[in-house]
Amino acid sequence: MARLLGRTAAILSVGILGWTMALAAAQPEIDWNKAQRLHQKFLRGEKLTEEERAYHDRAAQALRAKGGAERRPVPPARPFTGLKPLTDMTAGERYKGEDGGLYGGGKNEPPEKHLQAALQQAKQIRPLDAEGKPSEDGKVVFVSIGMSNTTQEFSVFIRLANADPAKSPKVVIVDGAQGGMTAAAWANPGPRNPWEVLDQRLKQAGVTAQQVQVAWIKEANAGPANSGEFPKHAEKLKGDMVGLLGKLKDKFPNLRIAYLSSRIYAGYARTPLNPEPYAYESAFVVRWLIRDQIQGDPKLNFDPAKGEVKSPLLLWGPYLWADGEKGRQAGDLVWKPEDVGPDGTHPSDSGRRKVAQLLLRFVKNDPTARLWFAKE
Repeated sequence: MARLLGRTAAILSVGILGWTMALAAAQPEIDWNKAQRLHQKFLRGEKLTEEERAYHDRAAQALRAKGGAERRPVPPARPFTGLKPLTDMTAGERYKGEDGGLYGGGKNEPPEKHLQAALQQAKQIRPLDAEGKPSEDGKVVFVSIGMSNTTQEFSVFIRLANADPAKSPKVVIVDGAQGGMTAAAWANPGPRNPWEVLDQRLKQAGVTAQQVQVAWIKEANAGPANSGEFPKHAEKLKGDMVGLLGKLKDKFPNLRIAYLSSRIYAGYARTPLNPEPYAYESAFVVRWLIRDQIQGDPKLNFDPAKGEVKSPLLLWGPYLWADGEKGRQAGDLVWKPEDVGPDGTHPSDSGRRKVAQLLLRFVKNDPTARLWFAKE
């Protein structure tokens, strides 16, 4: 995976590390060490100045011009695809054999039994001390898990949430998502181990693994076309997500609920990192994971009464996909060219804010989330 990301355009991944000496020699006016620092800053979700952004974009263009980006067919950028948002599809409609609704059967709410189980889990989320014991002075830690898009969006969410008067002072929000850390990288860590970085961030926030009780997960794999057309690439992502969730529960024994989101609109993508329809199709992975948990898959068991606990309870978080400028029926979400960066895949400042606002609205209003997020 690291090799794939290293071949991908600079603005998409940690691929700046793969820029060669030959390219540097061919473009002596570009300081590639500086470009790498700016790219890492970009991936962390930090805002670039106008001068930094211009330099970053020029380096990316030079890389593409010299063949530094993997050459694979990418659909032309377009303001809409004609695909129907999952939330708008009915039980009778089909996309490659899959019906509509986040939870299937045209339904966007969890089945009643699963909802009640989620409410029971949410009611058990309470402030915990550093050893994981209930304490009035304890904390409820909410972490993110994901890739570059996720950290860029969640970093804005943290600012909005911490400034919102509805948020409980007991809730500590920690961004665990990291640039280049795909589902495969979390499921099968390499030398650059995302779990170690997450440990460091928790320590910096003054909290412990025993206090982590809720997670937001937004994941994908780079270059899904390499795994085959739907459902093959989605099945690969699903397998990596099962591995990720198992490690997540091992790491955080008091983790009770994980809210899952699929990707934003990728019709403006200019590289093969994750264009449409792969971004759209990633929503079915979320549905499959929740469905399998409801049906009793032991690898996703959250209920100690049914055996060894391997996963937190899974629910949909905010659904982030809309068909570009056409939007969707549920809500006013649209994705315009200015909502994504130069690569057409990562969100711009306005795109990050859209996701952050959707997530904040979700945790304030969802019947399970508001139990732990809001002030009493």
